[in-house]
Amino acid sequence: MEITSSSCNKSKILVFGGTGYFGKHVVRASASFSHPTFVFVRPGTPQMPPSSLQLRGEFRSLGVTLVQGELEEHEKMISVLKQVDIVISVLPVSAIPDQIKIIDAIIAAGNIERFLPSEFGCEEDRITPLPPFEALRRRRRKSGAAYFINLLLHPHDPRPDLVVYGTGEAKAVLNWEQDIAKYTIKVANDPRTRNRVVIYRLPGNIISQNELISSWERKTGRRFEKVHVQEDELIKLSQSLPSPDNIAVSIMHSLFVKEDLMSFDLDEDDLEASCLYPEIEYTTMDQLLDIFLVDPPEPARAALE
Repeated sequence: MEITSSSCNKSKILVFGGTGYFGKHVVRASASFSHPTFVFVRPGTPQMPPSSLQLRGEFRSLGVTLVQGELEEHEKMISVLKQVDIVISVLPVSAIPDQIKIIDAIIAAGNIERFLPSEFGCEEDRITPLPPFEALRRRRRKSGAAYFINLLLHPHDPRPDLVVYGTGEAKAVLNWEQDIAKYTIKVANDPRTRNRVVIYRLPGNIISQNELISSWERKTGRRFEKVHVQEDELIKLSQSLPSPDNIAVSIMHSLFVKEDLMSFDLDEDDLEASCLYPEIEYTTMDQLLDIFLVDPPEPARAALE
């Protein structure tokens, strides 16, 4: 299959897992920055859900090239890889072991300038979450603000009380998935970030759970009873609940009890995304809550599966 592009001066980006929860945002971001964008997808079947067909149609309308194939098709992957510059893998958790097939094909192709594996995300060696989250984190961790807002505030399922993990005072960084994707495309193409750590600690998205609930109360005109779940109970739940519920509990413990995303200082070798790319006008938490107030995105449990 021959891939051509009119955007000769832009790096060509190939995305694996581009039809998934986070992957679709990466594909859209790549196309929005005018990169010739290609997505390696499984062949379509009559059983394919309408939403998947709609997403593929959207990609085609954006000028994205869909390459149908399986990860077992080594030679086909090589032929596609030889025509691109950058590879971004956002495979689902269940497919992470198959990522070695992509790496083997990249080595065989010999021309790829950068590869972002599915493990990219939070700086792994600086946090120590509970075991269920640790297992997920070492494979893939890309849940963003939309996921957490749905989990914490339940805009699709209004209720009189909201769960607060720990005291509710711990600070977390909740970035919108669309913004994470935009920064990711920037990072993948920036020579300054080669072999460097880039942290997405956007100032307008540093917030505690108590602050999040207060903002939501102010915007909705409602008051919610806070039901606190303490750390020892979270640890027990992480050990007793089935997957992926145990993962969700472990993430809440990491973010809103241990304050893992804000528990370390950036050192002189770290790069912070919003400082690195001031031209990107990211969506602040206040702005995102306004979006949820009018047209909340659907909950996405698949982010953990």
